[in-house]
Amino acid sequence: MKKDLLQIELETQFKWFHAHPELSYQEYETTLRIKKLLKEHDIEILDLPLNTGLVAIIRGKYPGPVIALRSDIDALPVDEETDLQWRSKSEGKMHACGHDFHLTTIYGTALLLKKQQENIHGTVKLIFQPAEESSLGALKIIESKALDDVEAIFGIHSSSVFPVGTLGIKTGSITAAVDRFEIKLKGFGTHAAHPQQGKDPIVALGALINAIQTIVSRNTDPLSSGVVSITHVEAGKTWNVIPETAFLEGTIRTLELNDRKLYEERLREIVEYIGKAYQIDTEVKWIAGPGAVINDKEWSDFAKNVAKEDDINVASSAVSLGGEDFAFYLEKIKGTFIQIGTGKTYPNHHPKFQVDPKALSFAAKYMSRLAVKALLKIEAEEEY
Repeated sequence: MKKDLLQIELETQFKWFHAHPELSYQEYETTLRIKKLLKEHDIEILDLPLNTGLVAIIRGKYPGPVIALRSDIDALPVDEETDLQWRSKSEGKMHACGHDFHLTTIYGTALLLKKQQENIHGTVKLIFQPAEESSLGALKIIESKALDDVEAIFGIHSSSVFPVGTLGIKTGSITAAVDRFEIKLKGFGTHAAHPQQGKDPIVALGALINAIQTIVSRNTDPLSSGVVSITHVEAGKTWNVIPETAFLEGTIRTLELNDRKLYEERLREIVEYIGKAYQIDTEVKWIAGPGAVINDKEWSDFAKNVAKEDDINVASSAVSLGGEDFAFYLEKIKGTFIQIGTGKTYPNHHPKFQVDPKALSFAAKYMSRLAVKALLKIEAEEEY
């Protein structure tokens, strides 16, 4: 049986990246290794003001449009619990979301595009993005202006929902907008035996926790998807003192723009009126993250057709209230975010999460075909 040399190369590199995870904005060794591999194959790397991550470029022989393919490269602060031979060598760090798979796939795509460079009409930019787990890494690439001339963009993500050989592609929202809130409550401290002499922020905090949940249950359409999760609460230091202050924070996830606006408005209103009801001062800090990933219909349909031409099984992407900063790209450039089946296993961010390396060459080959055909599609529709 003829060996798949691409698969062998990609598995080798994938296992190295998995064993050497680095957290957001700390991906120095990862970046150096990607650069080394690309340079060995004479693949150009753009000179950009990035501390970590990079953008490579394949310039076709013929002039034409510019598209981009995106991967991410950072890991998570998770202790790995798999029994893989290539498990993480860094305590407290793990590629528990498939970013090692993503970057290795796009590296493989670069190798395939380089081999057919003489026949390519246009340019392909290959993004190895830092800090996706921070929710803001995409902005580093956008701020570099590397994508200012890009006309279509495609991203990938491993999926433990689908088996190897299946792609998940769907028009519309597939991940949620990710927003965070912090709420400070300030009352008046007093002895626990004399609550009438103070203004208790803990009682207000309890009322606030319950009231915020009514945004989901009473203010939004029951058929729409959204969630409010309060994840951190602090108040008091001892058993017999009513404290002066209390604090809580959490996250709001929404799929629709109108819901995103509504959740913020109602959160602020509820906090304001709870404060008045309990005679305490309140402060809300809203930290906006990436919006929902909303796939363009034209490019989603195109990506499906490219797959079906090669008899690849295509399913509808699994919709998640998790976030993805690929949304920042889609706010500026039309494109689609594709889920690649990597075998059914533990979910993303779990310490036993893993991907099946057998999906690597399959994914790289599909992405290279998608890139070449996307350039031809744009070229046919426009004049170059």
